[in-house]
Amino acid sequence: MSATATPYGLKPVNEIGGLPYAGSTRQIKIASGYGSNIFYGQVVSIVAAGTIEVVTTVGSAASPFPAGTIGVFVGCTYTNPTTGQLTFSQYFPSGTAASDAMAYVVDDYNTLFQVQAAGSLAQATLGSNAVLNAAQSTSTGSTTTGNSNTALSTTVATTSGIAFRIVDFVESTTSTVGDTYTDVLVKFNPVAHSYNNPTGI
Repeated sequence: MSATATPYGLKPVNEIGGLPYAGSTRQIKIASGYGSNIFYGQVVSIVAAGTIEVVTTVGSAASPFPAGTIGVFVGCTYTNPTTGQLTFSQYFPSGTAASDAMAYVVDDYNTLFQVQAAGSLAQATLGSNAVLNAAQSTSTGSTTTGNSNTALSTTVATTSGIAFRIVDFVESTTSTVGDTYTDVLVKFNPVAHSYNNPTGI
């Protein structure tokens, strides 16, 4: 059972219709010297410069994701400025000067993501909308593993302006509905994903 808080960000699992996630990603440029870590499993956005940045809002009606929110970061490549070698990394280290830095982003709005809640979610929360438990930042992850520690809030609602829909619960030997820290499957609501949102960047 998930009795311990071990948030791991958003992990792609499958498609909304049940098809398996086949590993499809889109490569999008990261600005050289971008001043924030980007961790595996963080929600990211395309900004006006055409580059990827971490989303720093929680996705509520009052604190919505930006119009360019495009999906979830799952690694990157860049030429290491010290060694001159092409580097494949679980996360983008803050301030890295690399003109060829590229993020790998799961940008399919039909993808389901597994995420741990910051507390218990009961069966009655299925179909509800939820936001991130806290705003993402350069410190919401591990520079050792490269993984995000983003979690989902346990405060649910039906409000249309909220970022995520709870689609299912993770049932396994270590997870079930109503656990102390419940693992769930979520998808982006149309308002929160750039491909469904008619507002341009």
